[in-house]
Amino acid sequence: MFQAEKYTGTKKDHYGLVTKQLKALLDGEPNKIANLSNASALLNQFLDRINWVGFYLYEEESNQLVLGPFQGLPACVRIPLGRGVCGTSASEQKTLVVEDVHSFPGHIACDAASQSEIVIPLMKDGKLVGVLDIDSPEKSRFDDEDQKYLEAFTEELMRHL
Repeated sequence: MFQAEKYTGTKKDHYGLVTKQLKALLDGEPNKIANLSNASALLNQFLDRINWVGFYLYEEESNQLVLGPFQGLPACVRIPLGRGVCGTSASEQKTLVVEDVHSFPGHIACDAASQSEIVIPLMKDGKLVGVLDIDSPEKSRFDDEDQKYLEAFTEELMRHL
């Protein structure tokens, strides 16, 4: 049985530990859905002050993001590229940190409690695979450090997909 360790040190050390735990969870497992499921569960356990964490996967045929493994309330199933925070992050292929989702043009409200959001595109061999989406019921929940370490987390994840 896997036990997620808690750490009370610096944010850098905390993210280092969760990335180390991710490596242990993914080592030797080739299944994409299993790995994304464990990654979302690990982040849900690790991050405080969030209300949703999960993945949207890029579906090339429809040019949309489709709901993948997640932790939280039921969510929007399909998001067109360029729409909302997730669709914009995916189309621009860059991380978006939104301090107040209600001020983001075209924001898609799947959970009315969400106030801030970070979305990180998942890239493999230069191609869009999907996005990691994390919502918080607090405004300005995510900062530059969260972005830096969550990008490192997704890079590790993509090495195993």
